[in-house]
Amino acid sequence: METNIEIVNSLIQEALELGGHISRRAVIEEALKEYVQRRKQLKVLELFGTIEYEDNDDHQQQRQRE
Repeated sequence: METNIEIVNSLIQEALELGGHISRRAVIEEALKEYVQRRKQLKVLELFGTIEYEDNDDHQQQRQRE
């Protein structure tokens, strides 16, 4: 998909240098990948505290029974 957007040139230049990328497209694709990955991580973090478990549960003992 082609998209025309205006991005601050100094920001692109800094990203090019930091990431070692050779094109603006590579910088934008990498930034989008990192954005998606981070959002997925945040979704996983939201799950913490929502799963019920027993503190006194002995997993090793259960494995020995199997």
